[in-house]
Amino acid sequence: MTATSDGYLDDLRLAHVLADTADAVTLERFRALDLTVETKPDMTPVSDADRAAEELIRGALSRARPRDAVVGEEFGSQGRGSRRWIVDPIDGTKNYVRGVPVWATLIGLVDTGPTGQEEVVVGLVSAPALGRRWWAAKGLGAYTGRSLTSSSRISVSSVSSLADASFAFSEVPEWEKAGKLDAFLDLGRAVWRTRGYGDFWPYMMVAEGAVDMASEPELEVWDMAPLGVIVEEAGGRFTDLAGRPGPWGGNAAASNGLLHDELLGYLGD
Repeated sequence: MTATSDGYLDDLRLAHVLADTADAVTLERFRALDLTVETKPDMTPVSDADRAAEELIRGALSRARPRDAVVGEEFGSQGRGSRRWIVDPIDGTKNYVRGVPVWATLIGLVDTGPTGQEEVVVGLVSAPALGRRWWAAKGLGAYTGRSLTSSSRISVSSVSSLADASFAFSEVPEWEKAGKLDAFLDLGRAVWRTRGYGDFWPYMMVAEGAVDMASEPELEVWDMAPLGVIVEEAGGRFTDLAGRPGPWGGNAAASNGLLHDELLGYLGD
């Protein structure tokens, strides 16, 4: 399938169907007394809900988009299509297994753009335990709501001074591991407010104007796939710490656009 006159609207509709399917499983297993949790080779946890949700998404994609490839956190790559769906069934598994409601299913669609470069063209973040969902498609804007027909458009903030800015992050030790703890602390002193919301949430708050900047020094592509297109369609910027667009650089920097160069000035590679 290629883009239509409505851009990637059909794919966005499908992303909502996939998220609805995943939400039904993840919500049912959230705080379940018999939830099974294992430790993967990279020492991160995985639950039976992670695997079940990804299997359901893969099954739905194999029926609806049989020519598309799929990349998922739990089961790797499948297919050789030029279009790729990138899935994190539960972003925030550590929260999920401890009963903290800050977790989400992340779905992104990658296609070849007009320049011949791969780009994320559809992104959806569904956080059912928070009762929140955010989405965007290239050229169609960014939205939040319960569904395509019950939503409101979102946009980034207009804050232009670091002294007035709110900066969100995930874990302080990750900045130390990256050799950037001093720069991270310097940025924290320069801004109005810092908060460690973690995972997908800071980026969605950038997109809806509640937070002005967010960054993490180490991420996988499935942790970021839908985030950038949502932030950008809301009027912001999303790059890696070297300033390159997209979720390919192993880390992330998001802002309202006005503060991006200053953010990279502190934390950039």
